[in-house]
Amino acid sequence: MSLRRRTLLKVIVLGDSGVGKTSLMNRYVHKKFSHQYKATIGADFVTKELQIDDRLVTLQIWDTAGQERFRSLGVAFYRGADCCVLVYDVNVLRSFDTLDNWHEYFLKQANPADPKAFPFILLGNKIDIDGGNSRVVSEKKAREWCASKGGIPYFETSAKEDYNVDAAFFSIAKTALAKEHEQDIYFQGMPEAVPDEPQGGCAC
Repeated sequence: MSLRRRTLLKVIVLGDSGVGKTSLMNRYVHKKFSHQYKATIGADFVTKELQIDDRLVTLQIWDTAGQERFRSLGVAFYRGADCCVLVYDVNVLRSFDTLDNWHEYFLKQANPADPKAFPFILLGNKIDIDGGNSRVVSEKKAREWCASKGGIPYFETSAKEDYNVDAAFFSIAKTALAKEHEQDIYFQGMPEAVPDEPQGGCAC
């Protein structure tokens, strides 16, 4: 019997304040939805374990504050990310218009080896509001934006109604895992970040 590999994947979630980043993460990880979330201050993360094929995957999903003043969280926060999730509210045009800024900002901070190949995913959230009558960004427009960025996967979601949330994060995990496969060689012989704590996996 062979040991299954456990893989830790770091996922950064970016987007304007109020687009539902925290709601999406809590719906996915805790299966809960609340109207009472306070604005995220700085950054917070949740973890979720799942199995993809024969791999045990731990998603470490980082929720960042959308407010401008918290953008200076530091390069270390973004470095080592395996995937970046961009979120906008389909009912708020400005949250869509700022996607270019978030996309560019992440690449500048994370500084991946191959920016054009780095995996992004776009989520258009809050499609449940007003039965869809108040949306101002069409699916077509969103998909055109994704195509202009090299074919980013796109999902329309509702954290409140639990629509497409699991599917979106499963795609995020698979996308990040594909990148991790390509970069396995870089993890050979790297020092542990926290040497005095036992690590729950191996880099073999």
